[in-house]
Amino acid sequence: MGTLSAFETLFLIAILFYVVQQIIFLIGFNKKIKTNLNYEPKVTVIVAARNEEENIRNCLDSLVKLDYPEEKLEIIMVDDYSTDNTGKIIDEYSQKFSFIKKVIPSEKVIPKPGKTNAIVNGIRNSKGEIIFTTDADCIVKSSWIKTQLKYFTDNVGVVTGFTYQNAYSQFTGMQNLDWVYLLTVAAGTINLGLPLSCIGNNMAYRRDAYNWVGGYENIKFSVTEDFALLHKIHKHTNYKIVFPVDPDGINRSEPCTDLKTLYRQKHRWGIGGLDAPFIGFVIMFWGWLSHLMILLQIFFMTNFTLLLTLIKLMSDFVFLFIPLKKFKMVNQLKYFISFQIYFILYVLILPFIVFINRKVIWKEREY
Repeated sequence: MGTLSAFETLFLIAILFYVVQQIIFLIGFNKKIKTNLNYEPKVTVIVAARNEEENIRNCLDSLVKLDYPEEKLEIIMVDDYSTDNTGKIIDEYSQKFSFIKKVIPSEKVIPKPGKTNAIVNGIRNSKGEIIFTTDADCIVKSSWIKTQLKYFTDNVGVVTGFTYQNAYSQFTGMQNLDWVYLLTVAAGTINLGLPLSCIGNNMAYRRDAYNWVGGYENIKFSVTEDFALLHKIHKHTNYKIVFPVDPDGINRSEPCTDLKTLYRQKHRWGIGGLDAPFIGFVIMFWGWLSHLMILLQIFFMTNFTLLLTLIKLMSDFVFLFIPLKKFKMVNQLKYFISFQIYFILYVLILPFIVFINRKVIWKEREY
């Protein structure tokens, strides 16, 4: 092989950093986490719901099947001023099950209305030692509470986990693979002591850790409130944060149904990601540069650049295969090509969208 061109050299450097990062993430993903099998505290599950009449029955049906002593369980459903039948459905379940409580966020604790204020109202009406959060479009396993609780050893303040999305088309399948990819990165970085992201629909934290940082009332407002709380606890307490990769603690969510909703979800996550630590931007840079090189090779294509592209695709395939195998979802790799096209495009475009447009629209509200 002759001397590499400047483009080939830059492409090679980008792919090397990209693949090395993935190897490091997988080391964290596979890290063994200590357990405490005898921990059975009072727990609270909080679900903030706004106009979720299509999904909330499935969510509630899964919550009432949780394998946990009823006397130690409370489920708080926060009806965030829904304009559909969400509130009526919650009433139906709260009347039937004594451990389900409906809360309307009447206190304006957070200046801006929305999910954060709803969650704060839920927490203020709760008694659990451990607070679990999930979303109204999620279905939890009956083993969810017991599984995540066993990772709360004495020095652990937050336990977060995996959520996958229902996939029944190329459009929804690519979203599911994207979630698996991003949450594998999250698990890897958290378990290596560098929390970069999480997802609030599978999260649990000690009330003590929440109170220690002053709750959401003492956290700068964020459209990704779950990550803001995680970051605050990591920086200002002595508690550890862990991300167990446990199939019994995995939740299931509904994908975005159209491109408009998907765009708004990605835009919201991108805006929230601006509060990530500097190392997070370094990690994102190598992904962005690798994807840029793949597109630019249209003008500089050689056998070497094609080889680098193949290495990148193979690395992504393996990076997804490992968690999918653990969760017995390898069949989801049938959406791999759709995911790659989507992944390359949105990673390249999202930074520009985020810096050009800071206004977030989510659940019919603007932030």
